[in-house]
Amino acid sequence: MQDNEHKLQQAEGGTEQTSDNSKASLEESPISEPNVSEETVSENKEEPKAESSVSNEDNAKDSDGSEDPIDEIDESNAEDAEDTDNEKRHYIPFLDYHTMPMENLVGELQKLVRNEKVQAIGKHVSAIKYEFDQKFQEFLEHKKEEFVSKGGNEIDFRYNSVAKRQFNEVYADYREKRDQYYKQLEQNLKNNLHKRLEIIEELKGLIDVEEDINTTYNNFKNLQESWKNAGPIPRNNYNDVWRTYHHHMEIFYDFLHLNRELRDLDFKHNLEEKQKLVERAEALADEPDLNKAFRELQTLHKIWKEDIGPVAKENREEIWERFSNATKAMHQRRQEHFQEQEKVYEKNLEKKQEIIASIAQISGNVANSHRALQQQISEVEKLRDSFFKAGKVPQRVNEETWSHFKDAVRKFNRNKNAFYKNQKKEQQHNLDKKQALLDLAISLKDRDDWEEVTPEMKRIQSEWKKIGHVPRRYSDKIWKEFKDACNHYFDRLHSEKNEAQKDKYENYEKKNACLERLKEFQLSGDKKKDLAEIKEFLAEWKQYGRIPYNKKHINGKFNKIVDALLKKLGVSRQESELIKYGNKVQELAKTEDDRAIGNERVFIRRKIDESKSEIRQLENNLQFFSNSSEDNPLVQEVIKNIDKQKEALQTWKEKLKKLNILENRLNREAEEEENSNEEE
Repeated sequence: MQDNEHKLQQAEGGTEQTSDNSKASLEESPISEPNVSEETVSENKEEPKAESSVSNEDNAKDSDGSEDPIDEIDESNAEDAEDTDNEKRHYIPFLDYHTMPMENLVGELQKLVRNEKVQAIGKHVSAIKYEFDQKFQEFLEHKKEEFVSKGGNEIDFRYNSVAKRQFNEVYADYREKRDQYYKQLEQNLKNNLHKRLEIIEELKGLIDVEEDINTTYNNFKNLQESWKNAGPIPRNNYNDVWRTYHHHMEIFYDFLHLNRELRDLDFKHNLEEKQKLVERAEALADEPDLNKAFRELQTLHKIWKEDIGPVAKENREEIWERFSNATKAMHQRRQEHFQEQEKVYEKNLEKKQEIIASIAQISGNVANSHRALQQQISEVEKLRDSFFKAGKVPQRVNEETWSHFKDAVRKFNRNKNAFYKNQKKEQQHNLDKKQALLDLAISLKDRDDWEEVTPEMKRIQSEWKKIGHVPRRYSDKIWKEFKDACNHYFDRLHSEKNEAQKDKYENYEKKNACLERLKEFQLSGDKKKDLAEIKEFLAEWKQYGRIPYNKKHINGKFNKIVDALLKKLGVSRQESELIKYGNKVQELAKTEDDRAIGNERVFIRRKIDESKSEIRQLENNLQFFSNSSEDNPLVQEVIKNIDKQKEALQTWKEKLKKLNILENRLNREAEEEENSNEEE
């Protein structure tokens, strides 16, 4: 009795140990793993007929004709009886291997082989191998299509996968351990079977021995103890041997009618023990953890069968009926659980069908640009991940769903590869074009006729940018050669220009020094004196001449400071402009270019015309606001712009006036000089 309680505690403890880990589904039990076939020998041997009431327990069928739940439990217990370590498989979490990538499957396989008993992981290993083979086959087909799309011959395709090599190594290690274990186990099981058959023979012989009944009964008890300690036997012999043993036990109890006291005492003890088991079995209807309840029920059946003898004939049918009904109730709960699970699988199927349809839609509309196709590749990868994470589907459509998924992905890969194959032809054409431009750039890079070559080099660079991608293996090399040729030419050109602009850089340095002194200049309060000094700064600035184009920002800085100083002196913006322009007029007076004054007049008159035109346009715009108040922000903005343009117009007119005065003075001086020469 204490042994029985210990077994039940083990069953409960083992299940509780893993319920938090995985809330393992009933698929962890050996009788509910429909997807994975175990590598074991078929168990189809004929069972001997037992001429006893025990057959009522074993031959019962469900009213709906389905497989008897008792037979399910018997099969599971027979497997566990072969080796007690087999029970561990119920407590090893059965993970969702379907959603794992190949690398993770290899890791899980390594963990199982290294840390668990080899005989307890058969179903886990088979499930991992099934999923790995499916994923690797799909991966390999994808790589093969890529190889062929690049011009390779399918016959020459080889692919060295690190994940596959690691998987094969670990799986080979598992098979070696498994084979060694089962080889040793087979011999042990045979020996134990031989012992149990000998015990049965001795049990049969007890009724033929002429000795004191108490001595015979003690011998019977010794045989029962020997039976308990005889060790595991092959699972395909388990139920046969057990039935035969119990058959002869009942015959012996019938023989004990000569000593009814001993027999009835045993019957009473066995009935009490079986009643306890029945009560435990009936109480399992309230156990919320279905997996835990089923494991305990298996243990109850094992105790009923292996550890407790028969009861009186008048109690056998009744006690068995109660135990059988409790077992069927558990079976019904499990069937309902599987039906609910099947609904989940159906929903998973719908998800996977939607994913397959999405991949198929992308496959039929492959993009015709690299960027867009890369986005589609990313989308398909996400859909693939979603497919594997969607969970299991009903077994009846598992292969069909997987096949449709592979077909959709394969179609996309083929269309994608066809695009890149065509693109490679285009890239080769682009390479030829770029090579021609490279050859031309190399031929021009040492030429010195700058005005002719420079536009051509710029044209070559512009043309290069318009040409599309070239094959990646040539891309970096040809670009480097082209860039080096262009840089070589333009470095020479810039060096030549820098030499020519030496004077401009000297002017820049002088202007920069002038600017620094202007920054330090402080107004004295004497307007006439301060104005004269500012004019000196302007005159100095103008005399330094032209500066490099990329340094012209310094002029803006100088004018900004001058404008600020003149504003402090109370000089209007127009006066400020004319003061600065006066320096330009003086510069024009000094120039020896006869066309300079004429060009300046043309420039000023164009500015005058632009200002007049802008004023007319603004005044016309103002007419649209004839009924609007002057407080209207739009009206105010137009009026402000008109005033601004009128001020600018007046400034340009004053500049033109100064230019005319300069020209008249220069003409008068020229006439006087000419008259003086004539007099001489």
